Amino acid sequence: MAMRLGAAFAALVAVSSIGTASASDRENLVVTCGSSIKLQHISTKARLHSHQVAYSRGSQQQSVTGFPDGDDGNSLWLVHGSEDQPCVPGSPLKKGSRVRLQHVATRKWLHSHHYQSPLSANQEVSAFGSDTQTDGGDNWTVEWDGKGKLWKQNTKARFKHVDTNMYLHSHDAKYGNPIAGQFEVCCMNSKGKGAEWQAAEGVYLPQPGNGDKDDDKEL
Repeated sequence: MAMRLGAAFAALVAVSSIGTASASDRENLVVTCGSSIKLQHISTKARLHSHQVAYSRGSQQQSVTGFPDGDDGNSLWLVHGSEDQPCVPGSPLKKGSRVRLQHVATRKWLHSHHYQSPLSANQEVSAFGSDTQTDGGDNWTVEWDGKGKLWKQNTKARFKHVDTNMYLHSHDAKYGNPIAGQFEVCCMNSKGKGAEWQAAEGVYLPQPGNGDKDDDKEL
């Protein structure tokens, strides 16, 4: 119960705190281990999202979509390291880090595997597992172009699925009922603009002993 209350509180803080920060402050935020964030798909402007609605075919696991409205607690994801390489809460995440993204509301992990996605027949992305159940299909490598060392809020990041080497992707194909208007999220081999995501609203844990500063000096 305490974990659920904590998640609900984090969602409320996320909505309020990001709105009070200046644009320059937001651009300087570093994504750290243990932060609860929303990921905005750059092309569609939708947030990576999940909910207690299962796919009707394929894996029949919990669906993952792009949600067009940023003001929704079901778009919050808690940033973890991989199971075999855990990260210290508050530690900055670097280019090439392996991460797992845990859906705050349902405690399931962002996951992919060799099932076809419902709308485009690409690789399905689902939410799977629990606090005590995770596997290799939950691991993603954070990548981006350019020389910046740290994952920041203004980074155009890509997420490469470790097991299949495919990229987290979204596009303008939309679902009908019961999730009408939400965009399909899938994995594709392409790392073009459809695979670019940006950290948006959220609770960003400060780096230990470093306040809100970043240390992105190595290029």
